[in-house]
Amino acid sequence: MTDAAGAPARVFTLAPDIPFVDALAAGLWRQADGDPLALNRFTVLLPTARAVRSLREAFLRLSGGRPILLPRMAPLGDVDGDEVSLMMDGVTGKAGGLDLPPAIGPLRRQLLLARAIAAAGDRFAKTRAQAARLARELARLLDQTQTEMVGFDRLHSLVPDDYAEHWQVTLSFLAIIVDQWPAILAAEGSVDPAQERNNRLLAYAAALKAAPPAHPIIAAGSTGSIPATAELLSVIARLPTGCVVLPGLDRACDAATWDALDDAHPQFGLKQLIDRIGVAREAVADWPLAPGVAPSCPPARIALMAEALRPAGTTEAWRDLATPDPSALQGVTRIDAATPQEEAGIIALILREALEMPGRTAALVTPDRNLARRVATELRRWDVRVDDSAGRPLAQTPVGSYLRLIMDTAVQGAPVPFLSLLKHPMAGGGWPAGQLRRQARLLETAILRGPRPAAGLDGLRRAVLFAASEAADRRRRITNPAISQDLLTLIDRLETALGPLAAAVADGEQRPLSEWLRLHVGAAEALAAQEGEQGADRLWRDKDGEAAAGFIDELREAADGYPPLGGKDYAGLMEVLIAGRAVRPAFGLHPRLHVLGLMEARLQQFDVMVLAGLNEGTWPPAPPPDPWMSRPMRRDFGLPAPERQVGQAAHDFAQACGAKTLYLTRSERVEGTPTVPSRWLLRLDTVLDKAGLRGRIDGDGAWWRGLWQALDRPARVRPCPPPAPRPPVAARPRRLSVTQIETWMRDPYAIYAAKVLDLSALDPIDADPGAAERGEIIHKALDIFVRRHPGALPPDARAQLLAIGRGAFGDLLEQPGVAAFWWPRFEKVADWFLAQEAERRRTIRPLATEVSGRITLPGPAGPFILTAKADRIDRTPTGGVVLIDYKTGTPPSAREVRLGKAPQLPLEALIAAGGGFEGVEAATVEGLEYWRLSGGDPPGLIQALKEEAGILAAEAREGLEYLIERFDDPDTAYHSQPRPAWAPKYTDYAHLARIREWSAGGGGEAEG
Repeated sequence: MTDAAGAPARVFTLAPDIPFVDALAAGLWRQADGDPLALNRFTVLLPTARAVRSLREAFLRLSGGRPILLPRMAPLGDVDGDEVSLMMDGVTGKAGGLDLPPAIGPLRRQLLLARAIAAAGDRFAKTRAQAARLARELARLLDQTQTEMVGFDRLHSLVPDDYAEHWQVTLSFLAIIVDQWPAILAAEGSVDPAQERNNRLLAYAAALKAAPPAHPIIAAGSTGSIPATAELLSVIARLPTGCVVLPGLDRACDAATWDALDDAHPQFGLKQLIDRIGVAREAVADWPLAPGVAPSCPPARIALMAEALRPAGTTEAWRDLATPDPSALQGVTRIDAATPQEEAGIIALILREALEMPGRTAALVTPDRNLARRVATELRRWDVRVDDSAGRPLAQTPVGSYLRLIMDTAVQGAPVPFLSLLKHPMAGGGWPAGQLRRQARLLETAILRGPRPAAGLDGLRRAVLFAASEAADRRRRITNPAISQDLLTLIDRLETALGPLAAAVADGEQRPLSEWLRLHVGAAEALAAQEGEQGADRLWRDKDGEAAAGFIDELREAADGYPPLGGKDYAGLMEVLIAGRAVRPAFGLHPRLHVLGLMEARLQQFDVMVLAGLNEGTWPPAPPPDPWMSRPMRRDFGLPAPERQVGQAAHDFAQACGAKTLYLTRSERVEGTPTVPSRWLLRLDTVLDKAGLRGRIDGDGAWWRGLWQALDRPARVRPCPPPAPRPPVAARPRRLSVTQIETWMRDPYAIYAAKVLDLSALDPIDADPGAAERGEIIHKALDIFVRRHPGALPPDARAQLLAIGRGAFGDLLEQPGVAAFWWPRFEKVADWFLAQEAERRRTIRPLATEVSGRITLPGPAGPFILTAKADRIDRTPTGGVVLIDYKTGTPPSAREVRLGKAPQLPLEALIAAGGGFEGVEAATVEGLEYWRLSGGDPPGLIQALKEEAGILAAEAREGLEYLIERFDDPDTAYHSQPRPAWAPKYTDYAHLARIREWSAGGGGEAEG
């Protein structure tokens, strides 16, 4: 076919089963008559820089190591501006022949758009971070419209007045890029990146058309999805020395199928391209194959895949489907894994197995970056390291996460980001390697576990000084002066490194973006220093450090003119900006294994291909929602349907299916949610079911699953018996409190861990006050009030009790949750308590509160001391006493007390009867009461035990003496929860006792 000038279009294609770059290199070598010097006259344009690298490697393989002058190669889809400019110089015959405005930098564009959005006030974005996110979406819209060569002149006509108000707001927002953006770009003297690429490609096409080169020029592997690229391919196809080589054009499908192609079909883009070139499908020839280039898989497989991917409108042809050649499934295996972890493990096994054959290459192709990272991690068990060619987000690299933690710590001042920063591998603090992490662990256990200290490094310093003082709680006190001095030294170093940044954040002043960058980088470099090594040397030396340094330099240049902002706004803005950057490896770590994204896999050929993540919504990916336009609006505006991306992904899938050995894998569940197989797998299943070949594609999938499951299975499984430690009697405790006696009965192992091993649970980091703290506060408030007013209640009793309560709550009342939930409940408790006291004190008066007591009992190994702290003891008119236990939770039932499961109050009665409480003479215990103080409905409840206190005390003593006698026997073990029915609801030592391991039951040893 010829154009108006009569020039024929030279278009070729290479089938998916032909190694593309090897066939292309062999064909060009053949055209050059094997002359190693003649290839230098050729110009080859390829879709991506990776394809250029692969073609270069193909020529080196073809030459057998002999020196040759390679063709001039340049990327086309991912255009390299310098190389295209050089080509333009050759076309025009003069340097600087491509005189076009440069592209604006991505960060500069995002900041300029964000500035324009922020200038509109709170109407569209309330923070700088939100404005930056919206700017990123606007930049994507600009790229889409300019890639498709669509102007914004029709935008206002897309949203009639009767449309939803939401679209009217959207239209007013898009006015930023319609009305303001052209002037902003003009002031910058630049254009958008997509427009700059279009300008270069169209200028290059015009120059080629005006002055066709004498040397061969070949455009290979592109589907022409970008209109400017399609125009260039159309021109190259008609050059006297030019030709276009298409990837996998299907010339075998029937005319009805070809006419029915839609956006989601893999051939749709190629159909549009050859229509634009003006060449009929029948006129597209096969690229001449040189000797030695052979199909990598049976041709029947390509026909099978084409049949499975036929348009939906022609699938009625499956009714009369002829049985496919069984060789179509030769080398094809489908594996449905249970989870992504299993899928990654199986893929790693497949890749590892490929290395057993010398020279064999293998690749994982998937759009699922999480799966790719899992596979790379699994391969490390064999010390095989591969890189994901799609790159890794800069924010997730060591340097990127370190920079984020610096700002999180400066802005939040919270213990979790602070400790994460100190334990980060990039943090050094000027100490030898590892010393800062040791100091951080010391600070964590001594200060940061439990309630949050005051904000800032000054608050941390005060917390250390208080913990080292006599006023500190015994459990949280630092008794070793060397430890407190080490912690103060740590804080001094942190003040030197982070102080300027933290002070700038705290003062709330607005500063230029460049000034925040200076403070941020200065803090990062200062903290990164180690003994004998500057922080800057450590921070920026590796690949992620180079990428981060480039990002910061670009951001510093782009910050010109950006309005001043506060520290919190800077932290949010930095979080958004760094999220858009990726660190890509310059080269793979393994010469024969590769992990590729869809773009990177184009035109690549490997002996073993694993197409993974084949679930609907992952591959093909679900079209992203358009935040600006509905589907009809996109169509009317001139933008392609979202299904265009599905069609491109389908083409990538079909091309990759031409590998010699092919694995198709998916996960049946992701994060516990059932998944749907990719539409391509479902179509393939339908065709195979019709042909009766479904069972052949499963192949050895079950074998791979079994191999992965056996990989970490031990040769023998031996259940762990319950722990039964028997420490020497001399090491066993001789002093326990009444509450610990209950633990001793229910879970002896917890007493062993706490009293013999001296182990105690660490408080959570940055702990929110919980039920225990609420109980302590209410106990403290009631104790103070009763001590102040042991007789008649004052007239302003409620006001005094609430004032005492506020003092007991202290700084906790500044927390919204405490103020909203705890304080109203305390007010209800106070009202109920005062009502009870007013009635009770007519006959019964408080005698003592929070009073300590003890009693000594005999034992075979010597005296045993029982201690207690009674919440309250009241005196009755007859001279007896009533013991009261305040409960903010659920008190034990009367039956539990009677059965001895809750011996606390009966044991306190035993001590009271013997005069063991300080300042309280021995007296008859006339009552035992639990006061439930919940603040709910009702706010309080008195639960008096009906059994006689003396009888309960006697039974409790008998039971305690039995325990003492038993555990004074060296053969008695401290079992973990010996009676499951009596097991405590919670224990700090469940993981140490490995309860879940042995409590599940099961037989003896099992062979793996």
